[in-house]
Amino acid sequence: MIYQVQGAPLYAYTGGKEFKPELPTVVFIHGVLNDHSVWILQSRYFANHGWNVLAIDLPGHCRSAGQAPQTVQEAADAVIALLDAAGVAKAVLVGHSFGSLIALEASARHPERVQKLVLVGIAYPMRVSPALLENSLKNPAKAIHMVNVFSHSSMAPPPSALGPGTWLHGGSQALMRKVLASNTQVNIFHRGFIACDQYDLGEVSIAKVTCPILFMLGSKDQMTPAKAAQSLIQKAAHAQVVLIDAGHQMMTEAPDAVLSAMFEFTQK
Repeated sequence: MIYQVQGAPLYAYTGGKEFKPELPTVVFIHGVLNDHSVWILQSRYFANHGWNVLAIDLPGHCRSAGQAPQTVQEAADAVIALLDAAGVAKAVLVGHSFGSLIALEASARHPERVQKLVLVGIAYPMRVSPALLENSLKNPAKAIHMVNVFSHSSMAPPPSALGPGTWLHGGSQALMRKVLASNTQVNIFHRGFIACDQYDLGEVSIAKVTCPILFMLGSKDQMTPAKAAQSLIQKAAHAQVVLIDAGHQMMTEAPDAVLSAMFEFTQK
């Protein structure tokens, strides 16, 4: 589905279901150099179990036009603008990595608009190594390889993800190359990493969130280690923590565990 958001078309995958105003809504927000498809299992399940789903491509990414956000704050404003465009008064926000910072900031800026918050693979501060920052700008292919080495703890997911024999590294690299090529005006790889690295409002913003928060952390996550979320967990008023036996890209590496914890949290 296409919405006009901040003067440009923004794509939101609905899980193949018609949007119904009477149903609750969940918004899925991807990380750096990803798109809506990283949530394919979770978004389709929610859509088939009583929810409106808006799994977005961030502005300037893939099917969404407009300017790719330069900061977490800009991206958070785009998420709230999407809720306005869709006529959604209140939603559950789910974000992964860069998307988790976006979901956090949107919830802090507009607590009345967020019913529950799910932060997948979050860290604060979310520092990006100088090598990744440099290569994302000068040698994106090398940076994509580096990210995928650090984002996965196994070579293939269980059958419930994308099917038996799915190659996580290869599939993720292909997606990242596709997303990078979708914007010929801006290096959204480098821009996204800079936004993560420079975001400095985490502890201030988490204190402003009034809804229940689920921290979903990977026990084998090398990109955003579980211990790097502790400062946010300690300052959150209503926090629940689930440790997933997976790396950073846990939505595809441990899809059932992620879905189960997420869906259970939203039903309470």
